[in-house]
Amino acid sequence: MGKEKQGKQGFPEQQQEEQPGKEHQMHPRPEYEPATRSGCARMENKIVLITGGDSGIGRATCIAMAREGADIVCIYLNEDKDARKTKQEVEEEGRKCFLIKGDVGNEQFCRQAVKKTIEEFGKLDVVINNAAEQHPQEDFLNISAEQMEKTFRTNIFSMFYITQAALPHLKKGAAIVNTSSVTAYRGSWHLIDYASTKGAIIGFTRSLSANLAEKGIRVNAVAPGPIWTPLIPSTFPKEKVEKFGTDSPMGRAGQPEEVAPCFVFLACDESSYITGQVLHPNGGEIIGG
Repeated sequence: MGKEKQGKQGFPEQQQEEQPGKEHQMHPRPEYEPATRSGCARMENKIVLITGGDSGIGRATCIAMAREGADIVCIYLNEDKDARKTKQEVEEEGRKCFLIKGDVGNEQFCRQAVKKTIEEFGKLDVVINNAAEQHPQEDFLNISAEQMEKTFRTNIFSMFYITQAALPHLKKGAAIVNTSSVTAYRGSWHLIDYASTKGAIIGFTRSLSANLAEKGIRVNAVAPGPIWTPLIPSTFPKEKVEKFGTDSPMGRAGQPEEVAPCFVFLACDESSYITGQVLHPNGGEIIGG
């Protein structure tokens, strides 16, 4: 498994033309299998909604939650083959996986997705706001209004849309976990709009956690470093993909399976006294905040 490797580890040159990318086209494919062979029923009979659940961190989190006893609602944009693979993996864990296809940047779709979730399962216990996109621009002046709005709609507006739709159905003990990024803390000179959304997610997490504390609903975030997901080959040129993650203190990119346990922990009762906080699976980079 990748997490046992030492030294600098890159990837073969590769590139995909469209975001958010397709996991089944990657080489090597991301590692998403939970490290533990059997769960501990930490999410027994919970209903977990995950945006961007078809691949990468989202897929690994779907499977990890299922192994802990949860049924999954997997929201994805258009990666049908990857989504079907996620559904298969969840069902092999003995749990249900309900696929919903659509754009989380659309408020009406988010409302419909939550409505379908309640119709299918009758309740909702955990919301994982994970879907994201990024578009490098080395020249700040090249960030168009169209690109900026699209990035913000997918990365942060969607969190407002999904959470507002879900909140009437969340009861005391429910959890919301948002995916931020290491770029929220150190910035990114060529991903300025993306990093800005990830910073906004930190503010959203901290503010919403204070707002919902009296209701017994916890809100936390995960801020991954370089993780090998379809977003990487669909974002960067192949020569950058080859070296992706090698500048981290551990000398390699992380795998989705190394991030998913953070979401499980923050969603389950083991973290019942934790809200408004951020976990940092980033390969050793020291981040303030």
